[in-house]
Amino acid sequence: MRTKDLLAAIATGLWRWDNASGRVTLDAEAARLLGLPARPTVLSEAAVRSRFHPVDYTEINGVINLAVAEETLAEARLRIVDERGRVLRIVRSRSRPQPAGDGGYELVGTLQEVPEPQPGTSAAHTPITGDWRRSREAFLLDAGRALAEARSTAEVLRVAAGLSMPGFMPDGLAVFGIEGDRITVIGHHGHRPGDERPFLDIPMTTEYPAVEVVRTGRAIYLPTPDAYRRRFPESWPLVSGFRRTSWAFLPLVNAGRTIGAWMAGFVQPVTFTPDERSVLTTVARMLAQALARAGVQESQQELAVALQRSMLPTVQPDIPGMSVAARYVPTGGGLEVGGDWYDMIPLPSGRIALVIGDVQGHDVRAAGLMGQLRIALRAYAAEGHHPDAVLSRASRFLAGINDTETRGQRADQRFATCLYIEVDPATGLLDIARAGHPDPAIRATDGTMLVRPTAGGLPLGIDPDSDYPTTRLVLEPGETMLVCTDGLIETGGHDLETGWARLRGIVEAHDGGYDGESLDRLADALVQAVHGPFSHHTTGPLIDRREDDIAVLLLSRAGGSCGVGTGGRLAPRPVRRTVLNIAQAEPERIAEARRQIRDLLHDWADPDQVDSAVLMVSEMVTNVLMHTDGDALLIAEISGAAGGRRIRVDVADGSDELPHRRSPGELASSGRGLVLMDLLAGAWGVDPRGDGKSTWFELYEDAGEAAGPASPGPDCEESVPASASASESAA
Repeated sequence: MRTKDLLAAIATGLWRWDNASGRVTLDAEAARLLGLPARPTVLSEAAVRSRFHPVDYTEINGVINLAVAEETLAEARLRIVDERGRVLRIVRSRSRPQPAGDGGYELVGTLQEVPEPQPGTSAAHTPITGDWRRSREAFLLDAGRALAEARSTAEVLRVAAGLSMPGFMPDGLAVFGIEGDRITVIGHHGHRPGDERPFLDIPMTTEYPAVEVVRTGRAIYLPTPDAYRRRFPESWPLVSGFRRTSWAFLPLVNAGRTIGAWMAGFVQPVTFTPDERSVLTTVARMLAQALARAGVQESQQELAVALQRSMLPTVQPDIPGMSVAARYVPTGGGLEVGGDWYDMIPLPSGRIALVIGDVQGHDVRAAGLMGQLRIALRAYAAEGHHPDAVLSRASRFLAGINDTETRGQRADQRFATCLYIEVDPATGLLDIARAGHPDPAIRATDGTMLVRPTAGGLPLGIDPDSDYPTTRLVLEPGETMLVCTDGLIETGGHDLETGWARLRGIVEAHDGGYDGESLDRLADALVQAVHGPFSHHTTGPLIDRREDDIAVLLLSRAGGSCGVGTGGRLAPRPVRRTVLNIAQAEPERIAEARRQIRDLLHDWADPDQVDSAVLMVSEMVTNVLMHTDGDALLIAEISGAAGGRRIRVDVADGSDELPHRRSPGELASSGRGLVLMDLLAGAWGVDPRGDGKSTWFELYEDAGEAAGPASPGPDCEESVPASASASESAA
């Protein structure tokens, strides 16, 4: 005997409730137990809910939610009612939730009839009319909760369509809105596609129930087709084809103003008793409030998106030899506007300027200041000023706005961080000025991401006389620069260090080229790693509430691919490179130099060599700052294949005096630098230059090979200075 036959023999039905689609599948026995014809059927969630006593459904709803959360069995007793609200039987439901797609779930279970309780108990075989107050309160509580949670007009209409009213159930619903001197259908349920067309544009002079309800603000109840035909003969031909027997038209009133009308149509006759009218009136009030609330939210969101889009430019994707990608995601609070922005500015010199910044705050005030500051920056850049001068003028501009507000006794003073980058597309030269903003990061041709430290000043608007020193970097062919606001770095409890570490994993795992399409994929991956999928430049669906605005700019320079090229030739090996300038007045940046070397060597095979490189760099840079009057320029470069790579570090200065070997005593505090180089470096030397000298060393990942520069492979360019030598040459 089949399982279904066995279950039918013991009066047990099978059912499947799909929460995502709102469909319920019943076998023949389950349909019979619900008071339906005994045949397999698929019904809507609302149709099945109408067969349950409203009080019981509210209770079982909590049991099911708990079972879904705890992944346990949901079990409860339910009273089954007919169309007139009389209890037919009591069934026991056992179901187990199963995860489904889109975050929904399915309930798969059984229905079995159980004996009726003794007279006098709460579940006795009595009409619902005797328990009307409890039924109505349970239904209205459920409806109010569902409508309060709806966040859009579409969600409100879906909730309204699924309401299971106590004792009577509409099979057709429509919501009418007001547009000037006309009304139109803004949502409906229980109709075929196209049925709404005659009602999409109805003049206020039309003899139609919804129009009269909107004009007068009073509900209209039509219990029979004859009542409809007598009162509204002109519109009866339009509705007669729906084959309904009763209609209720109620005004949707919010804050004393009629905003539309709600129609509930019934196939079964409804007399509209005072209790039934009370339920319909209460639902109409809740529906009006929910629609008004959703309309305000949608209007605010539309305004916010339009405001943000008007302030954010479209980046120019066709820069010769370069690709650009940008993303903006607003915070999840308020109007979803904020102070983060990016910009791309053509300069009179033929170069371009990339700007990214963050005005303090996540409100309309921050967005307004952002718009003013962006316009000011564009104006200063268009005048041809250098990056440091652009930021200095912008800081004075913002400080002036704050001073004006102070005189006007407004205490809402704001500051802004900013990163201004002047780009030469032909050479990859980057001139960077920074105002309290996170540093840029560079993805090297081998995929490694390094945060590049740059000189900087205070955020804009704090000190109108603040200076903004400029840092010069070169974006090599095949490299990608990432600049962003702190919302991308520090979201989710991360600080600056751990946030960059998280982004480093995403950037280094990105497997793609340097064209615009690949750059777009990387931009999406960066944002999705923090917040999940989103829609570009909109407040698209996000997984979690956003803690801060996010702005991201990616700039990639073409070329620099590695591996097998066309025709089977070996393409040039990728080079990992970092450059750092350390001024006499900035000895604290020696620590930054050590950190850069460690980042550069993060995947080096021998950790002892990493420590040696850090120690030698610290020694070389310190010597420059102590024994010369100029700055130190650090250039570190890794080349070759993994396992056999070479790192070369050059520290250049403007002094012509060459280092000399000394023999320090036990208590000497200096003089051991060259001794360390002899002991730790694979090779080192000093190159005299026309304007100073460069001290360098090399380390080889494969220490078993003979010391000396690694041999360049076919078609791979590796420059080895003519003065490169073993340690003896520099003694």
